[in-house]
Amino acid sequence: MINPIAFTILGIQVRWYGVIITLGLLIAGYIAMKNARYIGLKDDYITDYVLWAMPFCIIGARLYYVIFEWDYYKGDFFKIINIREGGLAIHGGLIAGFLVAYLYTKAKKINFMQFADIICVSIPLGQSIGRWGNFTNSEAYGTVTNLPWAININGQMVHPTFLYESIWNFVLFIFLYRLFKKRKFNGQIISLYMIIYSVGRFFIEGLRTDSLMILGLKTAQLVSISLIILGVAVYVYASKNNRISD
Repeated sequence: MINPIAFTILGIQVRWYGVIITLGLLIAGYIAMKNARYIGLKDDYITDYVLWAMPFCIIGARLYYVIFEWDYYKGDFFKIINIREGGLAIHGGLIAGFLVAYLYTKAKKINFMQFADIICVSIPLGQSIGRWGNFTNSEAYGTVTNLPWAININGQMVHPTFLYESIWNFVLFIFLYRLFKKRKFNGQIISLYMIIYSVGRFFIEGLRTDSLMILGLKTAQLVSISLIILGVAVYVYASKNNRISD
């Protein structure tokens, strides 16, 4: 394992987690701008959206985590807002990001499904990179295993579930990136993203030991099932109503 602190500025410790998340965001944003230009949208739409979405995604990711860990955070406001100690949930960030995208496209009079397709090509790449922030924090690992690629956490050899999800997301990015220019309808990319990402997340979550829970069930698995169902519904609807003219 490596030191989670990347460097210190004026006495403030900057963690590798933040550096890696920022790197993932920048690279994902660059890919999104390329795809926006391909279909005739200005780069400004992507940069403006990212600037709006970024703080709300952080808030959404934090709120989601705090809600499902309320017994730990209740009554301590400063503990709630102290994200430097960890506690961000990707599903919360995604929900916030899509809500901002919907409101942004309505305000700019842009086709939401088309815009969502652009950003959903890049999202899994950002997630793939960002998961390595979990590695630097020694978190998001799985159950004990004797597999040759196991990692040592607190003296136990465990599944590197952050790595599994990083690989799954990177493969998904390659698939969606190649499909983008060949897609048949607006909404095809976002629906496939929801379905394929959620399938992988469901099984990987089954190996994790640090999952958020609700009613004795793993929250991420329940959300994944919901996103798969929603993704199928969006795919069917968009394939009939949002065809792209040849």
